[in-house]
Order: sequence, then structure tokens, then C-alpha cells
Amino acid sequence: MFMYKNPFLLVCALVLLFAVMGCSPALSEKTVYTYEVFPLERNGIGLHLDCTKTENSNPAKHILLIHGSTYSSHEFDINYQDYSLVRRLAREGYVVWRLDIAGYGQSSPVDDGFLPDTAYAAEDVNAAVERIVQISGQDKIDVLGWSWGTMITGRFAADHPEHLRKLVLYAPILSGLGARQQDEAFSHNTWESAAEDFQRTADGSFDLNITDPILIDMFCSSCWRYDGDSSPNGWSKDAFVEENTKLIHLDQISVPTLIVYGDQDPYMNAELLRDALTLLPDGSEQQVIRGGSHIMLYEKDCYHDFQNNVVAFLEK
Repeated sequence: MFMYKNPFLLVCALVLLFAVMGCSPALSEKTVYTYEVFPLERNGIGLHLDCTKTENSNPAKHILLIHGSTYSSHEFDINYQDYSLVRRLAREGYVVWRLDIAGYGQSSPVDDGFLPDTAYAAEDVNAAVERIVQISGQDKIDVLGWSWGTMITGRFAADHPEHLRKLVLYAPILSGLGARQQDEAFSHNTWESAAEDFQRTADGSFDLNITDPILIDMFCSSCWRYDGDSSPNGWSKDAFVEENTKLIHLDQISVPTLIVYGDQDPYMNAELLRDALTLLPDGSEQQVIRGGSHIMLYEKDCYHDFQNNVVAFLEK
């Protein structure tokens, strides 16, 4: 566990104990969420597809959330106060779906960690969307991707637009992160590395004015529970290329798209962002959240703005 230089350490430990015991520090509320898993298989690999909804969910409103490069879809539903994007969308009437890409989280492991690259993962998403369309009876659904998930969903949107209504690119990786040799087929995850996106102060400690320490511990505990000490590394060969290489071809996306990001996100390409809306279809939007980083959905002064922007765009 992280050792914080503050009096919250005991509280953090108690929260994690409550989580293990099945208790929740979330705000008390009357909303009842139902959760169901829908087994899915592609290319001989079992994929974890689940959905969360409430009794007031609209059967015509469906959204699929796609995770990033290291940790799986549990990231969207850290059940602390009202931070969970899954539960916010469910309260807004959505049936909220999550997919773990092959080799990640609760999906079946892969022998070759380089197998699930961006193109491969986009076909996993397509398989999930087709399954959701079949189950729901709806011809089109919304899709949201985060980080590497934006590369995946951007590729999916270009190749398979037929069942896509709107697309949300949260913290998009628009261009290469710099050429770097990739020899390891699997990443080596640690408790500490799970928290690397949280903002810090000058002395290297977590900035607790930005992120609640209890939430940081819950997030990292969830990463360790679902993803363990390794994750596939296929994404790295796509992302670690020359910095001027476009990784999301916005001009190939034919549905209204929201690009939402924080102005403290180190992965943003300012030049590409300036021209983004000129490449996207009518009805697209670009929103920047002041003070937000790559993980702004869990930052105190940002997560409400982030959630509100996503909901407003989807509801238009």
C-alpha cells in the first residue's frame, strides 16, 4: 500500500478492508444497480462483456466503454462517492456496457502479449457491439474510449460505423509517443505503477488537493485485483512510434464525436487538437477540462465537469 505523508493512511486502510468485506464507501443512495455478464468469444478467446443498469434505464439508450492500455474496464466503476462514470451514466438512463479486450482483466489470457494490438482490439469491440445490438434490439449505440481505448474506438469507428451513433474520445492518443524498441510482450504491473497518472506535488507525493487518497488506494486495489502483475503489450508497438505519426485518423470517422481532455494531460498533441473539429463530421465537439489530467474522471475539481460534458453531448 502507498505510504502517505498525511493522516489519511488509516482511513485508506479501512476503506480497502471494507471493499474486501463487500462494503462500500459510496454515497448512500436509493438507486439500485443491476449487473449482468454476457459471455462472448472471438478468435477462440473468451471476452468479458458486462452491463450495468437501473430500473429506470431506457432500453433504447446503450453505451459501451473501452479501457486503456494497461488496466481493464473496472477503471470506469470505482464505487466511491459519485465518481463512477458507469453509475452516473446508468442514473442518466443508459444501459452501460464494458468490455475487457483479449488478455485483459476478466477476459481469457493470451499466449502472445503482442497479439491484442489496436487493430485486433478494434475487432473485439466490433464483436461486442454486434452482440449488444443483438441483445438490445437497437440498431445503433454509443461508444466511449479512454487513452489507448481512443485509438481502438477510432479504428472501430472508421472500419465499422454501421452500428455506431456517437463516439466519445476521452484523453485521446492522437499521435505517436516517440519511437522506442518494444521487446516485452507483457507489461510488468505494480501497485505503484497503477497510480502513475495521478497528479503529484513538487516533492513527488500525490497532490491530495486534486485526488482523494482513499480513491487512489481503491483504484490501485482494483487494478491489482482484476489485472494482476501483467497485461498484454501489443498496444505499445502502435503507440511508441515517431511523434508526428497520427494514431487516430479523425477524417475517417463519420459519426458525431466528442473529444474531451484535461489541459494537464501530458499526452495531448496541441497541434492536432487545433484542427480536430475541421476533420470530424457535423455535431462533433471538443471540450477541455481546466486542471484535468489523463485520469481526470477521478480528480476532485474535474470529474463532475467531465461527466456533465459526456452526458450533455450524448443527450443532444
